[in-house]
Amino acid sequence: MSLTLELIRADIADSLGEDPEDIPVDENLVDYGLDSVRIMALLERWRREHGVEAAFADLAEEPAVEAWLPLLVAS
Repeated sequence: MSLTLELIRADIADSLGEDPEDIPVDENLVDYGLDSVRIMALLERWRREHGVEAAFADLAEEPAVEAWLPLLVAS
């Protein structure tokens, strides 16, 4: 199963202890508490479960769901 916008938001929300609806797609997720350790954990999960090949640096460079979506889905 490939990653979708809904799954990405749900996984981020789970990592932050928030509701998926509270995770914006167009804002910097660092402002919501997503730090580099959580980004790396999410990336490892997505690699393991969905075969994602995106690099940590790509996600850390622009930590917003809308920026991540093409990187994660294209893998």
